[in-house]
Amino acid sequence: MLTVRELGQNAKKASRTLLCAKESKNDALKNIADALINNADFIIEANKIDIENGRKNGLSDAMIDRLSLDKERIEGIAQGVREIIAMPDPVGKVLSGNTLKNGLSISKVTVPLGVIGIIFESRPNVTADAAALCLKAGNCVILRGGKEAINSNKAIVQVMREAVEKAGLPSDCINLVEDTSRQSSVELMGLTDYLDVLIPRGGAGLIKAVVENAKVPVIETGVGNCHAFVDESADIDMAKDIVFNAKTSRVSVCNALETLLVHEKIADKALPAIYDKLKEKNVEIRGCEKTVAILGDSVSLATDEDYATEFLDYILAIKVVADIDEAIDHIAKYSSGHSETIITQNFKNAETFLNQVDSSAVYVNASTRFTDGGQFGLGAEIGISTQKLHARGPMGLENLVSTKYIIRGDGQTR
Repeated sequence: MLTVRELGQNAKKASRTLLCAKESKNDALKNIADALINNADFIIEANKIDIENGRKNGLSDAMIDRLSLDKERIEGIAQGVREIIAMPDPVGKVLSGNTLKNGLSISKVTVPLGVIGIIFESRPNVTADAAALCLKAGNCVILRGGKEAINSNKAIVQVMREAVEKAGLPSDCINLVEDTSRQSSVELMGLTDYLDVLIPRGGAGLIKAVVENAKVPVIETGVGNCHAFVDESADIDMAKDIVFNAKTSRVSVCNALETLLVHEKIADKALPAIYDKLKEKNVEIRGCEKTVAILGDSVSLATDEDYATEFLDYILAIKVVADIDEAIDHIAKYSSGHSETIITQNFKNAETFLNQVDSSAVYVNASTRFTDGGQFGLGAEIGISTQKLHARGPMGLENLVSTKYIIRGDGQTR
């Protein structure tokens, strides 16, 4: 098992070859997509070990769902890789150019970031998605997944490295930290000699630890304390369907709904209708005093901590608010800056919500579950950035490159 530093050295060396790669990147990606399908049984067997260990260690059903792979999910991952192949190469684009009076020709072009480190938790699909995106954008990657998915990750990375090498590129374009101890994360966060940027994907604790402790530049992603506001003019049937989809279609993902805000003038009608729908999936409700008064004793009283929590489970916090201003104030206080939606028939309120809610994706009359690189037409995503510098929202290929100036002269001096 290689040390983190050795992985960094290997990735940095491989990155010089990858800088010059063009068609071979797509060849490698095609090999990866085919190899994932052809080796699905091998990957699933490794995944079964992780699932068994996860159940023994008391992982929740939602976390087991995040961890699980089957042939359908692997086919979906492979399809995501093929979609990346079809996308334009983000490297080598000339963004601007001009010729100075002294004859110097200056152009600004896109170039790979270099070596990207990714620390993530128990979603082995991230392993393939992240590696494919980094490769297309000309970057080497060092993956450090959680211990829950280590066997799945080792199998997937083995398959990808072999596929990359068959295309004539160094297998060290894709690297996995097999040591899942805390120390390996600390070492990766301090790998300033070899790592150009670090991207954490996971829960609030992981992201907070990386942001506070990393010595290399960090792109903050992932935590999704997402909100829906049912305005007084909302169509209740629409609201019911949107809330149900946003909360229950897949509770373990970062774009799932965690808090529902309801205008007090519609709460008596909207809340019972929404609650009846949520009962189909046995969603636990934690609400404010007005919510409890409307829905009854089966609803527990919400705390400030509930409103600040990304549950990633069949739990929903609810608050009845006086107006749109109180809803926006609540979102400003508790949101992680991921995705928020308003259900309304009032154009002015819709525009107010769009303009004043400061999150990476803001919706009108639609589920927050659409915040996804594939749904936005970006192909697979490296993560959903909740910060504002370099990238924000679903991060596709165009966010995995930097720029440099190319200057051509014929002897000019200053």
